[in-house]
Amino acid sequence: EISYTQVENSADYALERIENTLYIYLECSNGETDWLNNFDFPAKAYSHFDGGVWLCHRGFMRVFKSIEKYISASILDESIEKIVVVGYSHGAGVAILCHEYVWYNRPDLRSKIEGYAFASPRVIWGYLSRNLANRWENMTVVRNIDDIVTHLPPKILGFTHVGKMLEIGKRGKYSSIDAHRPENIMRELLEYEKREIER
Repeated sequence: EISYTQVENSADYALERIENTLYIYLECSNGETDWLNNFDFPAKAYSHFDGGVWLCHRGFMRVFKSIEKYISASILDESIEKIVVVGYSHGAGVAILCHEYVWYNRPDLRSKIEGYAFASPRVIWGYLSRNLANRWENMTVVRNIDDIVTHLPPKILGFTHVGKMLEIGKRGKYSSIDAHRPENIMRELLEYEKREIER
């Protein structure tokens, strides 16, 4: 079981190093502050020191910025040769931003960064240039097909998914809430893997 550290804004993360691979885990919602951040979705500018600016979900940015200073030294550690970022639900939204931070700050590892965002809401706002979209080329967003959270914030408000979308499950098998439950996502992932092996 993962032991998370909680910092400002009820932001929860865990780091695990296995040999030269760093795993970064971002926790799902576990309190009122997390839910307030989930619904604080007006787009806000995310900027790097070189002036590159793009727009994202304000609540998730607040959470990631709270975590960033605690994990940056591990990310910048030159003995790390691969980085894997993982999150579910609220944690998946934060993982989207964490993945980009790793991509931006470890250009030497760009082919060795992996991200997995399970049941992720939409995080990025507006048009993505190819250069910006490429930052998430190794990020996989896993959607149990009827999961309501993966359809929020609504596309009509300008939000978009990034990375590769892996859709699992069958339409109508679960309610929009039950499709979001981790045990049902795991069940459908196992079914997906079984079908892939049998191909």
